[in-house]
Amino acid sequence: MKKVILILSATLLVACNSSKDKKNSLENSAIEMATENSNKKINDTVPYEGTVMLLGESNRQGLLMEPFKEWYNLGYSHYRTAPEVANELKPLLEDVSISVFMGTWCEDSQRDVPHLYKILDDTGFDESNLTLVNVNDEKTTPQGLEDGKDIINVPTIIFYKDGVELGRIVEYPIETVEKDMLKILSGKNYKHAYAE
Repeated sequence: MKKVILILSATLLVACNSSKDKKNSLENSAIEMATENSNKKINDTVPYEGTVMLLGESNRQGLLMEPFKEWYNLGYSHYRTAPEVANELKPLLEDVSISVFMGTWCEDSQRDVPHLYKILDDTGFDESNLTLVNVNDEKTTPQGLEDGKDIINVPTIIFYKDGVELGRIVEYPIETVEKDMLKILSGKNYKHAYAE
């Protein structure tokens, strides 16, 4: 009986230490991530209506965090880029940079930003040329990242070449995200939903 108790005690001790080590490892990883994020001011979350929202500069990894990843993954996996449009977009996206202003609280952003990422992946776009900024419901950030950008609705997807704005999609595409992109990048006449 003493042997059984000794074996059980040893097993519990090892299991508890293993669990404690795992917990410490996870906590250290979370601290490192938080430290890294606070230094870069990227993927910061703030409370919003009983949950959280991203606020300020972020990236795809931020959209893959809870509670955003559910709608991001769903929108990304279900979207099918028109192959013929993707082929036309590939050369037009060279030397283009894109700024996206969105709100994780906004249904239009939840719909179109995953679609944009899918299109960019399907065209081989260099994601380092994409800037993703999350705004609050007043379309602002603490850092003023929206200043001078005329952000009236989100998502706003702005396309630049050599620092010059080529055009933008505001709140929703006129046709589809990739067809609107094609019009903007090929220099065709394109007016976003709020253009005068």
